[in-house]
Amino acid sequence: MSAAEGPLVVGVDSSTQSTKALVVDTATGRVVASGQAPHTVSTGDGRESDPRQWWQALCAALRQCGEAAHEAAAVSIAGQQHGLVTLDDRGEPVRPALLWNDVRSAPQARRLVEELGGPKFWAERVGSVPGASFTVTKWAWLTEHEPEAARRVAAVRLPHDYLTERLTGQGTTDRGDASGTGWWASSTEAYDEEILARVGLDPALLPRVVRPGEVAGTVRDGHEDLPFSRGTLVAAGTGDNAAAALGLGLRPGSPVLSLGTSGTVYTVSGNRPADPSGTVAGFADAHGAWLPLACTLNCTLAVDRIAALFGLDREAVEPGGSVTVLPYLDGERTPNLPEASGLLHGLRHDTTPGQVLQAAYDGAVHALLEALDLVLDQDADRTSPLLLIGGGARGTAWQQTVRRLSGRPVQVPQARELVALGAAAQAAGLLTGEDPAAVARRWKTADGPVLEPVERDEATLERISGVLSDATPLLERGPHHR
Repeated sequence: MSAAEGPLVVGVDSSTQSTKALVVDTATGRVVASGQAPHTVSTGDGRESDPRQWWQALCAALRQCGEAAHEAAAVSIAGQQHGLVTLDDRGEPVRPALLWNDVRSAPQARRLVEELGGPKFWAERVGSVPGASFTVTKWAWLTEHEPEAARRVAAVRLPHDYLTERLTGQGTTDRGDASGTGWWASSTEAYDEEILARVGLDPALLPRVVRPGEVAGTVRDGHEDLPFSRGTLVAAGTGDNAAAALGLGLRPGSPVLSLGTSGTVYTVSGNRPADPSGTVAGFADAHGAWLPLACTLNCTLAVDRIAALFGLDREAVEPGGSVTVLPYLDGERTPNLPEASGLLHGLRHDTTPGQVLQAAYDGAVHALLEALDLVLDQDADRTSPLLLIGGGARGTAWQQTVRRLSGRPVQVPQARELVALGAAAQAAGLLTGEDPAAVARRWKTADGPVLEPVERDEATLERISGVLSDATPLLERGPHHR
């Protein structure tokens, strides 16, 4: 037996590019073992992955955890949101999954919003105005462009649902991840039959929504490639952002800025969000409240790509200059410009590569901060620290850019892999009966240094806003417009 004070649990983060697994001691939050394995994502017009790779990566990551994973009493899987997983009658993928950052369904998103009552209808009923990231628009794209594949579909799942079902043999999801589909209504906390009928999706193909704190199932027989004992409890799991909120033990009103492949800002709220502008997605959280969230498609990878174009290290930023970069390399979700490409404005003879790189950081953070005030409730404390998480959170250039453009203190939690830790906290809650967020607070996952605020750089924010406003007609047309 591992030298642990309490039972062991496994938390999994199946993200866009890899799967990570942590074995955690429920008593202390100590990570006893960990593993990680990569995925492949297609390039070009679409962003797709073979779900079977996620399963293979999960098995590989758990094998790296060794005997500790075999001792675990419960497991929970968190995964990238929105992805459309289509399975045939044997449970095999009909085609590769359409991922959250596949924006080919932008025309279908616009059409759905128009045909079903406009943005106000969607915000009030579903909680979000669907863009090209949402699963409902991807299903509409599939039925339009690949009708033969759509006819073969016997089950529709989200990424975390697929992995959970491989463990238990039962089709389940949770309210947090379901709220990112566009066919789960936050107003009723149920699948919306009118929306499903409009896109031609039989509700019988969808997973059962497991309640917070409910067991989704147990690990079934026949998993020789996994180290779990037969009968290990399997929690509901959830989407990655809801899991990170659990992993932080997030309290209502505390703002989070996450820097990863995508950038997100969110908080926990007792008020059900309904933003008809579409900027704020009115997601549910994983334990009964709400998770108003705004997401950008371009964050750390886009900035790293610009650094690579200049042959620079990602930290080789320089101040000054008048250049503005809108790093919308994959189209953009916030602001809603799915056809956009990156834009550079204000280049001069004396502009340095380091200034262009800093401008890319500024452009990425500007989009997130513009959405932050809409995410927070009106009575939220605007001076409390921003919790900075994700792969970019420990980068000096990211930290300093967020401080300078927000004017707020910034806290960087010392705990890493917060999505997997949130999943582990959910699994621990099954064993202890605690609220998973309370488990995470007991584990002190949000503890970390606080960077004091600096004066907000209003001039840069205004310059970026001005360029964005002037360039929006061009960005809306996209790079292929003639």
